Amino acid sequence: MSAQAYSLGLDKNAANYVPLTPLRFLDRTADVYPHRTAIIHGAFRQTWAETRDRCYRLASALVKQGIQPGDTVSIIAPNTPAMLEAHFGVPLSGAVLNAINCRLDADGIAFILRHGECRLLMVDREFAPLAKKALQGVANPPRVIDINDSEAPAAPAIGETDYESLLAGGDPAFPGCWPTDEWTPIALNYTSGTTGDPKGVVPSHRGTYLMSLLQMTDWALPRAPVYLWTLPMFHANGWCFTWAITAAAGTHVCLRKVTAANVFTAIAEQGVDHFCAAPIVMAGIASTPETDRPSLPRRVRVLTAGSPPPAAVLEAVSAMGFEVDHVFGITEISGTPVSCAWQPEWNELSPNQQGRLKARQGVRAAVLEDLQVANSETLESVPRDGVATGEILVRGNTVMMGYLKNPATTAKAFAGGWFHTGDVAVVHPDGYMQITDRTKDIIISGGENISSVEVEGVLYQLAGVMNAAVVAQPDDNWGEVPCAFVELKPDATLLTEADVISFCRERLAHFKCPRRVVFGDLPKTATGKIQKFRLRELAGSRDAITKLAG
Repeated sequence: MSAQAYSLGLDKNAANYVPLTPLRFLDRTADVYPHRTAIIHGAFRQTWAETRDRCYRLASALVKQGIQPGDTVSIIAPNTPAMLEAHFGVPLSGAVLNAINCRLDADGIAFILRHGECRLLMVDREFAPLAKKALQGVANPPRVIDINDSEAPAAPAIGETDYESLLAGGDPAFPGCWPTDEWTPIALNYTSGTTGDPKGVVPSHRGTYLMSLLQMTDWALPRAPVYLWTLPMFHANGWCFTWAITAAAGTHVCLRKVTAANVFTAIAEQGVDHFCAAPIVMAGIASTPETDRPSLPRRVRVLTAGSPPPAAVLEAVSAMGFEVDHVFGITEISGTPVSCAWQPEWNELSPNQQGRLKARQGVRAAVLEDLQVANSETLESVPRDGVATGEILVRGNTVMMGYLKNPATTAKAFAGGWFHTGDVAVVHPDGYMQITDRTKDIIISGGENISSVEVEGVLYQLAGVMNAAVVAQPDDNWGEVPCAFVELKPDATLLTEADVISFCRERLAHFKCPRRVVFGDLPKTATGKIQKFRLRELAGSRDAITKLAG
């Protein structure tokens, strides 16, 4: 039989082809388990039938507000029911969801609202003052909706109406604006780049659908998991667990403030058996005094990613009874398609050896088409010797569509038919990779990306500063924190570490500010370029001041 025979009468049609989108998980779960608890938020409970009703009301209400397909609808909120509902209701209106990092400063949020051309902004009342300040930097400000979350602290209203009133005007029978092409944007997620301004990552309905399935299979989610939201939903849509937990007919346990005590309380009182966490959260759990550590009432599985977690932290948390899996991913891949897949024979190793193995980023998941560590230019894979370094390159259907309004950077990121992550790693003899450095000067602190260029730009605003450089300094709690190296002008007034940090805190989100400042002549190449590799070495040493001065 010829290949041509298979092309006759075998076309796509409404019966055999439906554009992929994670939005359809909502209807399936609500149809099959309408009375199962979908959301827990403090004393609040909501079923899947009620959640579907509210999501469609939101979609309908947005359309009534004039939102058109392709418009950007933004939300500034922590992990709350409204944030979860937005992950369905906003794209069901045909709009693109822009979940903004509520830890940013006003200037950062203003840039996102301008660059993403936000048409409507929903704001949790805790962040109303921040949003109000940000909106002052937007020439054509969007309409604003207040979210009066039951667990939020009091704050003045800044919107024209509130979230519940908005939903009350929506129709639960609204059919939804479904994508006719799966290669259309579902979200707009901003990530720090090598310049101060963040880049707008655009994932597709197709990519997030597949990443949701990847999370369910690679982590092997059971039926009806009870999932605690310690990972911010604004981080790559919660690594797509907003949709994956829904597909698994699970329960979303919301958490406004992430502390070790709150995690233990949720496990004890809400039946939590799964959560994702940055290494900083893991470190907090590991450092909990034994007197404050309740024994785990059930199997609790944890997925950790962000900055490479210290092996000691992984060992400590595992000793407490948590089952920890280490994964790797970035916003541009919509989640974590690389994981340290556990080998049965590793169970016979010592806890210390197991912790060291778990600290590796690992291998690709089944739904990621290809992964390699290679020379960035030649694309030649590095040998599996645990020594030779290369850039982590990935290829697959969960990779972003591209960067919004940034074709040059998009083309560079996709050079050679691979997505260039900017992370440098080695590959061990067993094929497992491990990150050793970053080609981008990005500092990952507690799971948050910090652009060193942005911090340096602020340092150069300080009178008396001649040269400045910011690199990552190891930190037991946050994984990494910014360390600033400052070279003063010969006639400059003497500055102290406190002066520099205070100056930065007035101009940057606090998590971006240097935790340590080292003064002295900065090492440079013959052409005057600052040698950051030497500064990274110094940043890991407590006697850096002496070394730099000497």
